[in-house]
Amino acid sequence: MSFSDFHGNIETVHRLRDMLAHNRFPHAMILAGARGAGKYTLALMLAQTLNCLAPTITDGLPDFCGQCANCRRIAQSADLDARLTEAVEAREALRETDKKETRLFIQTHPDVLIIPPDPPQMMIKVDQVRRVIETIYYRPAEVRERVYIFTDSSFMKEAANSLLKVLEEPPEFATIFLLSENSGELLPTIRSRAMAFTLEALPVEEVDQYLVKHRPEWKAVQRALVARLCEGALGRARSFDLESYISDRANALTLLNSALFGGEHSQLFKMTETYRAGAEGREKTEQLLRALHSLLRDLMLVQSGATTLVHNMDIQSQLIKMAESTDFLAISALSDQVAEVERGMRRNLLRSLSLDALGLSLDKAG
Repeated sequence: MSFSDFHGNIETVHRLRDMLAHNRFPHAMILAGARGAGKYTLALMLAQTLNCLAPTITDGLPDFCGQCANCRRIAQSADLDARLTEAVEAREALRETDKKETRLFIQTHPDVLIIPPDPPQMMIKVDQVRRVIETIYYRPAEVRERVYIFTDSSFMKEAANSLLKVLEEPPEFATIFLLSENSGELLPTIRSRAMAFTLEALPVEEVDQYLVKHRPEWKAVQRALVARLCEGALGRARSFDLESYISDRANALTLLNSALFGGEHSQLFKMTETYRAGAEGREKTEQLLRALHSLLRDLMLVQSGATTLVHNMDIQSQLIKMAESTDFLAISALSDQVAEVERGMRRNLLRSLSLDALGLSLDKAG
């Protein structure tokens, strides 16, 4: 594997490699982009290039060999979800007193530390940043550059302030990557001390062609649907759970019909009671909200006459009928209310309160 395997954002990747070639790589970097845009993959590739034992040159720029000991060990962290599951399971196996004091990290190489948001709050905590502070000023044992990758920009306040202290006086032999869907979540003082790059969405046609090769079991209409829903993010497209999305969308349609045209939605909320607790429940709630947001966006596009931009094109006729029976202001108001619930979830508002808030939003819309 090499940079040639990274899809899209050619100019951004070229610029990053050019900085490596001229020893102008920053000690702190923000990689921004949608979920699944390739931020984590690119950060690992850069970590490998910084520390490859047998670096190569491709297209006149630095590349990593992918075969040396450092490259292989860093690459073991590539499946972030699997490594995170292992870390959670390892913590769950500890004694209760130790479990409370243990924070999550992923480390397949002694000098490359990956810091994911810590469940159940799913935020970067101060103890995780303290671990970075404790190790960052020691020279690396097996590589040229210590690398730290924060996989999310949701920091608890004390953690963000602690990180700022490191960014003010970073050692010359360490690089920090901050990955973010929305870099605006980071403190302005953090953003001012890091160089930012944004990974742009890929064209729908390019994603569709990618799926022809990587998801050959899907029919053309399914590929077209996913290519639009993933919004140009190959990572999301590759791992997209289409069956789950269709189920979530059916529930979201029930909610929307109830909100916009009147009806009973309490039965659906009785169902959602079954997944209010734990990380799995949080994910299910977020999936329901994403489906709602996608449908509301499409309804506004239909209202605006931009039907060619609709994501859920397989149910476009149903969306057109819904849009004809309501007005843009009602759809827009409900979209704002759903967005507020999503913001509450990101602020770690209790899931039960988030769902209750959504129920109130639907009542108001109806």
